[in-house]
Amino acid sequence: MTVSPGATGRRAPSPLRVLGVDPGLTRCGIAVVDVAPNRTATLVAVTVVGSPAEQSLDLRLLAIDEAINEWLDRHSPDHVAVERMFAQNNTPTVMGTAQASGVVIAAAARRGIPVALHTPSEVKAAVTGSGTAGKDQVTAMVTRILRLDAPPKPADAADALALAITHAWRGGLMGRGLETGNLTSPQRASRFPTPAGGSGGRRTGGSTPAQQAWLAAEQRSRGSKGWSGGSRI
Repeated sequence: MTVSPGATGRRAPSPLRVLGVDPGLTRCGIAVVDVAPNRTATLVAVTVVGSPAEQSLDLRLLAIDEAINEWLDRHSPDHVAVERMFAQNNTPTVMGTAQASGVVIAAAARRGIPVALHTPSEVKAAVTGSGTAGKDQVTAMVTRILRLDAPPKPADAADALALAITHAWRGGLMGRGLETGNLTSPQRASRFPTPAGGSGGRRTGGSTPAQQAWLAAEQRSRGSKGWSGGSRI
């Protein structure tokens, strides 16, 4: 009997496909990433859609609605990750971003696709190891993680990719995710369980430095009142 090298008779887990959205009316980043059980992330597609500020609000939201529905149907993601909004001094900007987020969340819910919200500091911690990383650092790490020949532009594209990577790593491999239903982080079974004593860098207290940075960012976000403070990526 001939046995192929590495054959175990068990089907390998399929990659987790996540659609990440950096919401906004003028520029809305949309990205799709496939992440394998070994954390290897692969770019599927990325774009930035939006509308001019002088256009009426209904048409601006319609543009995002049409785009997100097309991408959900075309790429069939397992999960959708959206940036969790924090109030800023520029109230009109916050309102527009929140409205764009609502359009995306509703479109995913209509298809029964789970949606998670991640704060900017959580995303930065996940992809760079620091919850206070700058835009250039996030873009550089996204470029490296996805093995791209050039940094994704504009910044909204890089942010959407970072959101997708964050949710796949956190919600899939780490077994945690921030759900829209109650904005809490319940424990759940990991789709890609990490073998006990597996590799992945030196561990301290049972977690890697990046994971510790993630948890610290999460604790800071929980300590805020409502959506006050913070900033976008």
